[in-house]
Parts: sequence; structure tokens; C-alpha cells
Amino acid sequence: MAAVGLAISRTAHVSLSALGLAALFHTHPGLFDIVRWLGAAYLLFLAWKILRAGGPGGLEDANHVGKGGEAIRSGVMTNLLNPKALMFCALLLPQFISPQRDLAAQYLTLGVVLVGLGFAFDVLYAFAASRLAKRFLASGVIPKASRLVFSGVFGFAAIRLVVGGS
Repeated sequence: MAAVGLAISRTAHVSLSALGLAALFHTHPGLFDIVRWLGAAYLLFLAWKILRAGGPGGLEDANHVGKGGEAIRSGVMTNLLNPKALMFCALLLPQFISPQRDLAAQYLTLGVVLVGLGFAFDVLYAFAASRLAKRFLASGVIPKASRLVFSGVFGFAAIRLVVGGS
């Protein structure tokens, strides 16, 4: 279900690209900074969520996004607040668009390819990660120190996003 959320946000990114997002960010660079800061805040939230998952379920609780709507919401937020994904669509997709042809059809084609391939990858990745997580959890390999490491990775990514983007 998280892959569905990621696909929804990719669709939003492609749509925003078609509407001229790159031009908007070029004209108003502060808007990109807002997206960057929101993305960093979300990464810090994920780090905190992993860090506090010390109860009986441990990392299972941190990784649990529920069924249906909650998993979709998590997927949407993860990718929607990813400024690099946003810039990928805003800056890369227009390079493959020919102004002499139907713009809507070209963006639709590129969007279907990008969202479709991304969805297929995300589903395969989710299944592989789920199997690995079950193996690790069953073997007791994921102790408290691993929570600190995983939380630190998200915290570092948030700091890098803020510092590296300025």
C-alpha cells in the first residue's frame, strides 16, 4: 500500500512538472526551500519514530504503517516531501518534451512510464525488505543499537538535506 502512496506522489510530481514547476522554483527559490525544510522535518519525525520504538514490538512498531489508508499516507508523505524527487520531475522531464508536439500527450506518456516503473520497483523492494525484516526480527538480530543507527541515518539525512541545499 505504501507503493500506492509513492505512485500517487510521483503522479503529483509529474503533474506539477507539466504545470511549470521548474519555472516557479526558478522565479521563487524560497518555495523550494520550504519543500526542503518540510522534507527535513519529516525525516526527523521518522528518526524520532524509530528511536522511540523501544516497546515490545521494537522496530516492527516503527515500521508498521497499518493497512490501507495509513500506509498510503505514509508513502505519499515520504515521496511528496522529497525535494530531490520533485526536482527530478521538474528539471528532467521537460528535457524530453518537444514543444512542436502535443504537450499533454508527452507528459502523460512520460508520467505513465515513470509512475509505472517506479511502482513496480517499489512493490518489489517492499516485498524484499519485508522478507529481510522478518528474518532479522525472527533471529533477534535487531537490538536497541540498530534503532539508534537507523534513527541516526534519518537524522543525518535531514541535516544533510538542510545544510546541503543552502
